[in-house]
Amino acid sequence: MSQSSAGPETPENAAQGDAARVTVVMPTYNEAANLPRMAEAVLALPLPALQLKIVDDSSPDGTGELADELAEKYNTAGERPRMTVLHRTEKDGLGRAYVAGMSAALEEDAEFVVQMDADGSHPVEAVVRMLAAARAEDAGLVVGSRYVEGGQLDEEWGRHRVLLSRFANAYARAVLGSDIRDITAGYNLWSAATLRDLDLATLDSAGYSFQVELKYKATRAGHRAVEVPIRFEERTEGASKMTLRTQLESALVPLRLRMRGDH
Repeated sequence: MSQSSAGPETPENAAQGDAARVTVVMPTYNEAANLPRMAEAVLALPLPALQLKIVDDSSPDGTGELADELAEKYNTAGERPRMTVLHRTEKDGLGRAYVAGMSAALEEDAEFVVQMDADGSHPVEAVVRMLAAARAEDAGLVVGSRYVEGGQLDEEWGRHRVLLSRFANAYARAVLGSDIRDITAGYNLWSAATLRDLDLATLDSAGYSFQVELKYKATRAGHRAVEVPIRFEERTEGASKMTLRTQLESALVPLRLRMRGDH
């Protein structure tokens, strides 16, 4: 197991990732106000083999239908789709949505899979830096990190939210003995080989604690993790999906993983 932080790459290094088959997996639930802008930004990245995969949990605000319309707009008949939509019939947690989307990306022969929020909090342009870091560092996991040197949280976050975020991150790291500075981060790039080795179907976490469980199991299995600094923004539109239930799960999962010694 090895972790390190990686700073911004040069344009020359970033260009090396142009031909990579990268799939950005983006779970959605009531994100119709954010999705058009996010899809446009992701598909404008200088990565011609990149695909955006929306995983919608039957959003009542019409996000799924809007995603289908955007896919029709961006796709060209006879060519590999630039945008695909996976419709799920129930809302049973962020972790389950990610497992569905990431599993589909692996079946479609992605080389790298990116986890990204649909609310605009993750800087889309950082995908290029994360891909460059994965190649330069031969890493199975690259974390878009708020807590390495150069990482930032939006100033609009109140003191309470900042303290809660930092505490949750420090708590999970301490319980699991992890060197990853931002183990709770939701913005991550994975190599396909690492995800296949971890067997996504065996993961337990349904909610946000999926982020911690997957990183912990990856590093326990010997996969190299690096972190690149990002600026985490306040969501552009809509409301947070964090509930009391997901907060409780996030507190219990590190303890369960430590007691079982999962890897």
